[in-house]
Amino acid sequence: MNNTTQQWVDEKLTRALDKVQATVPMDLQIKGMHLFQKARRRVLKRPPPLPLVETPLPAVDSLPLERIDVTSPFLYRQGVWKSYFQRLRDEAPVHWQGQTPFGGVWSITRYDDILAVDKDHERFSAEPFIIMGETPDGLALEMFIAMDPPRHDRQRLAVQGVVAPKNLQEMESLIRSRVQEVLDELPVGEAFDWVPRVSIELTARMLATLLDFPYEQRHKLVFWSDLISGSTEATGGTSTADEIFEGIPEMARQFAQLWHDKAARLAAGEQPGFDLITLLQSSPDTRDLIKRPMEFLGNLTLLIVGGNDTTRNSMSGGVYAFNKFPKEFAKLKANPGLIPNMVSEVIRWQTPLAYMRRVATQDTVLGGQFIRKGDKLVMWYASGNRDERKFDQPDALIIDRPDARQHMAFGFGVHRCMGNRLAELQLKILWEELLARFEHIDVLAEPEIVQSNFVRGYSKMMVKLTRKAV
Repeated sequence: MNNTTQQWVDEKLTRALDKVQATVPMDLQIKGMHLFQKARRRVLKRPPPLPLVETPLPAVDSLPLERIDVTSPFLYRQGVWKSYFQRLRDEAPVHWQGQTPFGGVWSITRYDDILAVDKDHERFSAEPFIIMGETPDGLALEMFIAMDPPRHDRQRLAVQGVVAPKNLQEMESLIRSRVQEVLDELPVGEAFDWVPRVSIELTARMLATLLDFPYEQRHKLVFWSDLISGSTEATGGTSTADEIFEGIPEMARQFAQLWHDKAARLAAGEQPGFDLITLLQSSPDTRDLIKRPMEFLGNLTLLIVGGNDTTRNSMSGGVYAFNKFPKEFAKLKANPGLIPNMVSEVIRWQTPLAYMRRVATQDTVLGGQFIRKGDKLVMWYASGNRDERKFDQPDALIIDRPDARQHMAFGFGVHRCMGNRLAELQLKILWEELLARFEHIDVLAEPEIVQSNFVRGYSKMMVKLTRKAV
C-alpha cells in the first residue's frame, strides 16, 4: 500500500472515530478504538508488536562502548544493571544508543547530569510520555506528569491537596490501623509470599482510600496499574496491546461511574471530601476532565501507578535490603529513631522507578555531547542513586547515611513526585509496626523480579517471620 492510500485510510477511520467520541461512553470508546486498531493493522498488513524474548545479557566488559544498551527489561532480573551503569558513568555518562527496541536513546547516568536535565523543563520536555517507548496505538493517555508548564502546574495543583500536610496528619491513624490489620493476620514461623500479602495489600488499601474507590474492589486498582505500566511497547513488560485494550474498558467504566456518582452527590449538597476524584471535580482546570477521555484516564492512571509502584516496591525492597545488610537491621532495632532516615535510604537503594524520559526541545550540549532537537533522553535515577561521585559506598544500605534524603528516586524540579511525603509516611508506619512485632524477617530465597525497564519491582519474595520476644 502506497503512502497516499495509507493516509486516506487513516483520515477516513480517524474522522469516523472523532464523530462518536463526544457521545459514546468511555469504555465503549476504548473497545471501539481496539477494533479500529485491529482493522487498521489488517488493512495496512502490520502485525502487532512481538513480545521481547529474554536471553542472557553479556558481561558489560565484553561489549564495546557503542553496543551497551541499558534499556533491556531484563537488566534488573539478571542482576547485571549495576555493572552496566557503572561503566556508562565512568566512560560515557551521556551515552547514545541508536539501536534499542524503543528507538534511539541518550542515557544520562551521573547524578549531576540527571539533576541538570530534570530541573530544566524548557530545554528538556516531559511531553508526550515519561516512559521510554510508546503507548499502544490509539491509547495515548495524557497525564500531567507528561505535560510541561503551565498546563502541568494547573492540573497538578488540582490534586496536590490530597497530600497536604493537614490531610496527611489526618490519614496517619487510618494508615496505621490498616498496617496493623495486615501485619496481625500474617503467619509466624512459616513461609509466605511477602509481595501479595503485605506490599500489594497495603498499597491497594491506600489507593482505594485516596480515590474513595469501593474498598472491596481495591485489588482492581493494582491490577490496572500493573497492566498499564507493564506495556511491552512502553517499558518492555509483558502486557500486550490487546491485553491492555481488553482490561482498560472496565477501568474507564468504573472511574466514569465514580466520577458521575460523586458529581451527583455534590450537586445534592454533600460536603466535598479530599479524595482525588472530588479534588479534580473541584478545580476549574479539571472539572470537565470526564469530557476528555484520554486525559481523564491518563491522570487517573498516573495517580494509581504513582501510588502503587513506589510504595509497594520499597516495602519489599526494604525487607530484601535488610537481609543483605543484617548489621543495618540490628542498628535499626537498637535505635528505632533512625526509621525516618532509613526510609529515605531504602528508597534510594531500591529506586522503585528506574528512570523518567525527556525530549530535547532545541539543539543543545550536555556532558560534552551534542544533542539534537527531538532526541529522547532517559534520566536513569537508578544509576544516579548509585553514583560514587555523590554517595559514599552507594551500593550499600546505610540507614544513618547523612545525605540519604538527597536521593533522586522522586525526581526534581516541577515534576518532583507529588506523593513523596505520603509514600514516606506509609513506609515509616510500616517499619514502626514491624519492629513492634517481629525480631526477624528472613528472606528464604532470591526474590523474583518483574520484567520491566521502568519499574524496579518484585513479583515474589518468600519470607518467614520470627515473633519478637515479650
